[in-house]
Amino acid sequence: MTMDTKRKRPARYGMVIDVDRCTGCGACMIACAVENNVPPAQPEATDRTGITWVRVYQIHNGASFPENRTAFVPVMCQQCGHQTPCVSVCPQQAVDVDRETGIVGQMPQRCLGCRYCMAACPYHARYFNWWDPVWPKGMERTLNPAVAPRMRGVVEKCNFCQGRLHAARERAAAAGRAEPKPGEYVPACVEACPTAAITFGDLADENSAAAEQARGGNTFRLLQKLGTEPKVYYRSSRPWVHQVAQQDFGRRKKEEIRG
Repeated sequence: MTMDTKRKRPARYGMVIDVDRCTGCGACMIACAVENNVPPAQPEATDRTGITWVRVYQIHNGASFPENRTAFVPVMCQQCGHQTPCVSVCPQQAVDVDRETGIVGQMPQRCLGCRYCMAACPYHARYFNWWDPVWPKGMERTLNPAVAPRMRGVVEKCNFCQGRLHAARERAAAAGRAEPKPGEYVPACVEACPTAAITFGDLADENSAAAEQARGGNTFRLLQKLGTEPKVYYRSSRPWVHQVAQQDFGRRKKEEIRG
């Protein structure tokens, strides 16, 4: 079999989340944890010391009944594409932006646990391991062998399920292709969403569903004024949702975010 070595231009993987479709069920959070070997929270863990690569925030328009409205906004690493804050502050070069995919990666082997990246992240989408990863007896047999658990004392975050990217590349190589075809690489949260609220793909491919939705109307990005050029987009037909998206999600309790 002859390998097709022709490579297209570097990809720019990203996603578009339809807030109007999200029901806040949390399936994305569970699927993410299972796929990436995020251990169950310790009994003493709090909202600030627990780990979840995806956090679904409940937001409100601040109006009184009967005009009050609620929406749910899944927030993970926004995969910043311009002057990525976490990359800029890391003294260990434990964070980088992959030139071939645009994915912001985290290398726990290099991380010294200083948490500068957590302070720099405007989306509060990074988490510190305060405890060694532990699973209830028997559950360790369910771990994903393609993803290494992280040790105590390091930071972790969403990486668009890079284990799945590696697996897709292996399948493509076995088929004689240099890169996976569109749709062969899909993160766990996208696959698990029961309302198909998350669309994933190569934003550099103008014909991809993700790129088309990102260009469409009613699209926005969190804290756009910062100019970090996130590769995670959101959609909503409700203006108040756009307004709340420009607030600081991480410094408020998720039940209290209002327009």
